[in-house]
Amino acid sequence: MSEKIEVRFRLNGEDVTVLTKANRRLLDVLRDDFHLTGTKEGCSVGECGACTVIVDNKAVTSCLMLIGSCEGREVVTIEGISSPDSLSPVQRAIIEHQAIQCGFCTPGFVMSATALLKENPNPTYDEIKTALSGNLCRCTGYKQIIDAIYDVAQHANQAEPERRDRGMVSDSGGRPLPWEPFSKPEVCELSGGKGNEGQ
Repeated sequence: MSEKIEVRFRLNGEDVTVLTKANRRLLDVLRDDFHLTGTKEGCSVGECGACTVIVDNKAVTSCLMLIGSCEGREVVTIEGISSPDSLSPVQRAIIEHQAIQCGFCTPGFVMSATALLKENPNPTYDEIKTALSGNLCRCTGYKQIIDAIYDVAQHANQAEPERRDRGMVSDSGGRPLPWEPFSKPEVCELSGGKGNEGQ
């Protein structure tokens, strides 16, 4: 029987602590302790990708990761990539491309795609296919999913000059997206110069 340990990590932008057995899977802790049920259990052996989360900006299968290895790390689940009133660009694109049938695998695809676009904002079609190779879908084909992610990347790259010019950016459906600062001076400018406090 495994002894309980205290594990501290960052979960969806918040510092959390969990007292649990070290040999529990991250997947079980997310679903049972934090009630984040968007992360699905499919194969339990790391082959289907339904349980994919982002750990330190990399897509990982949470069914293979022990909670003890999360100490001091940053974990993001499907619940952490959007706000209650707004979907992430990848989520919107999946819907717009009708790339969902039963939806069970969708969170894993979204998380793998989100990690890819964070690391490589301008992936080729083949790079997207490679990044999604650990995610299985038994309902649809993969074309709509890959097309959706490719469109997100293309749209973001077209919107880049608009962001730099402080213009409004729209998603592929014409809905406005917020402008995001890219540097510390831009953050300070947006916050009225308050970004340097405490330094």
